[in-house]
Amino acid sequence: MTAHTAVVGGGVSGLSAALALLRRGRRVTVLERGRAGGESSWAGGGILSPLLPWNYSEPVNTLALRAMAAYAGWVAEIEAASGLDAEYWRCGMLALDVPAPQQALAWCAAHGMAATHGCPDALRLPAAACAGTPLWLPEVAQARNPRLVAALRTAVEKLGGAVREHCEAIGVQTQGRRLTAVQTATGSVEADSVLLATGAWAGLGLAGLTPAPQIRPIRGQMLLFKLEPGVLDTILYRSGLYLIPRRDGHVLVGSTLEDAGFDKTTDAATCQRLHDEAASLLPALAGLQPVRHWAGLRPGSPDNVPVIDRHPDFDNVFVNAGHYRYGVTMAPASAELLAALMDGETPALDPAPYRWQAALERRWPDGS
Repeated sequence: MTAHTAVVGGGVSGLSAALALLRRGRRVTVLERGRAGGESSWAGGGILSPLLPWNYSEPVNTLALRAMAAYAGWVAEIEAASGLDAEYWRCGMLALDVPAPQQALAWCAAHGMAATHGCPDALRLPAAACAGTPLWLPEVAQARNPRLVAALRTAVEKLGGAVREHCEAIGVQTQGRRLTAVQTATGSVEADSVLLATGAWAGLGLAGLTPAPQIRPIRGQMLLFKLEPGVLDTILYRSGLYLIPRRDGHVLVGSTLEDAGFDKTTDAATCQRLHDEAASLLPALAGLQPVRHWAGLRPGSPDNVPVIDRHPDFDNVFVNAGHYRYGVTMAPASAELLAALMDGETPALDPAPYRWQAALERRWPDGS
């Protein structure tokens, strides 16, 4: 009989892993407490690169760069399977006021990432956006998060997977070192293996299971504006602020990093600050009101390094969580690594930095 995997969590990390497992011949059921992709997978901006990759550790970039190299083909396969457009767009990113730009350029050259100094004339950006020491990263791409999630979910279902929304996992049934079923409010789901991809909630654990180490929710507030298509055709980034254009003229502005627990409240002061900072880069935003203002909860982890490993308490339970700001970016490579580990294969990437034990040893800046 074909092995059955229950995936707890229907965000990008859970759905991408479900897709990889289906392609390996497993049966898969995704259990999602709310709406599939309705948390951080929906709320983020979809930039498919660490914001300034030279500022991140090698474990982050190893996973991210492998995913970035595979992304166009990965999305094309998802779109072909689902019949839906994820709006993948290699629009490039202009990083402004980059400290030590020569060091950044050297890092890009060493890692095979295209980068040049200066602001290309073809971008047609206002002078304010090109001041200082800009670096142009022409190969950085984006995907439109809600549409990527919709395409992923449909691809999972088209390949025979089941996605059960509003089906919260509330407990487990175990036998020795094996988990035999996941309990939900509507009954038990028997499984040969279980994957925990519960995002910001991974640090809370599941009744009967030790929680994933060092994962906590980090709130991010974002704004959405509507301009005419073509006013902005590339991602702008400066000092923690990013502007992400969509092909239809929408522009996302974000984001904050707030250690506020599971509170998704937004506030007017943050809205005004983000609006003012965005308008300083793109004056066309100055006279507009945001179409929408929301907050999401990232699955925060020290140094942005996720846990992709077998759970220490059970032989058939695995974890894919804690990607912090880059769950969408890392999705193809995380799913590849996870699927190889679940099938007992030697993965293409060194799994050591993503092990449970490695996460136990990392610390947040506050020492916790």
